[in-house]
Amino acid sequence: MDDYLPLAYLNAWEYCPRRFYWEYVLGEMADNEHIILGRHLHRNVDQPAVVQEGDTLIRRNQWVWSDRLRVAGIVDAVEERAGELIPIEYKKGRMGNHLNDHFQLCAAGLCLEERTGRTIVQGEIFYHTNRRRQVVPFTPQLRQATEAAIQQAQQVAQQPMPAPIDHPRKCQACSLIEICLPVEVKQLRSEV
Repeated sequence: MDDYLPLAYLNAWEYCPRRFYWEYVLGEMADNEHIILGRHLHRNVDQPAVVQEGDTLIRRNQWVWSDRLRVAGIVDAVEERAGELIPIEYKKGRMGNHLNDHFQLCAAGLCLEERTGRTIVQGEIFYHTNRRRQVVPFTPQLRQATEAAIQQAQQVAQQPMPAPIDHPRKCQACSLIEICLPVEVKQLRSEV
């Protein structure tokens, strides 16, 4: 499974293909306040455990993979309630339509389906800022877009580094801005 795309990098891919390339292909990592806070907030869910809370069985830090899609990784939790499996991801930010988070969660659901033979209809993302869960239905459209993103990320990993994106807010919040140098790279490319 060394050549399987990690689920977390699928999130990075949708956030920014260049960030994905720096992290996944080149192995460059850097911390900023967002990474450090996210790691701190994950400290409890990163401990593998199986617990029963009422009618819900919770498997924390669950390893999943798909041989068909060639992806693998750890989903923060898988809850089993009323006979359904529900993958759960914990994120530091706030609720919204974060396609990168939805892709990561849906890919975990696709892995669970392949491993268990059961249909996974939805997942949930707990956003720390809101302290609430967002239900993410695994619609045919999300499934198709997730599989397409997996294929694109796997292809880009075999190609030269993508150009910087044109999204200043994403770049400003990115832990790799000092490595990626998006403004400087754009300036140099415009001069050529």
